Amino acid sequence: MTTRRQFARIAAGAALGGLGLSSPGAAQPTVPLPNPPVVVELFTSQGCSSCPPADRVLGELARRPDVIALSVHVDYWDYIGWKDRFASAATTARQHAYAQSLKQRYVYTPEMVFNGAAHDPGINASRVEKLLRQAAEKAGARVNPVLGALSGGRGLIELPKTPGVPPVDVWLLGVDSRHVTSVSRGENRGATLTNVNVVRSIEKIATWSGEAARLTVASDKLAPGAAMVVLVQSVNCGPILGAARLDRLATN
Repeated sequence: MTTRRQFARIAAGAALGGLGLSSPGAAQPTVPLPNPPVVVELFTSQGCSSCPPADRVLGELARRPDVIALSVHVDYWDYIGWKDRFASAATTARQHAYAQSLKQRYVYTPEMVFNGAAHDPGINASRVEKLLRQAAEKAGARVNPVLGALSGGRGLIELPKTPGVPPVDVWLLGVDSRHVTSVSRGENRGATLTNVNVVRSIEKIATWSGEAARLTVASDKLAPGAAMVVLVQSVNCGPILGAARLDRLATN
């Protein structure tokens, strides 16, 4: 399958949101892995006939503990006939930001981005495995965020002191584990598509400079039932330095 290209002006921006210092509470923290997971973002569209093979590859990656696999749906193929209900201006802008950071001439689907540092269509499993190894082995400062659940549906983010880290962005993502969609129009008409780890919200919530920090996420930042994913990333959608996922938050 070939990839689908979209030529467009590359532009990106994000507004800073607020995080508060957390008060002590009974958190249920994630346990950092010995080696931080590789973040794989698949930019995909239910309106693109080239995307289902990459969606299936991502589905396999989502089973692995050493990978945080994310389906990031884009909206620029909606005009073909099927409006992707998981696409948004924010997710599409993120791909444009990567195109600028990775010096691409265009955005395309399907596109997998590995730790914010390399990209590939993501339809060849052996090629994907090679890029995963390269991303895991790449040297550089690494951050191990720890996530936890507080009462009232709030989330906790703990960032350990990490010397040598320049100012970086902290991103908060709300992620649904799985969606199955029957497509009735467009290039995938008649198909039933399965998308895993679907990004439903994404927001740059803080800038961090390596000092120890313990921060809370308000309950209204994530939809009910959504997993919380935190990315610590170089500015302007550069390389990802660390990531963590928490599947459910306390509600009382």
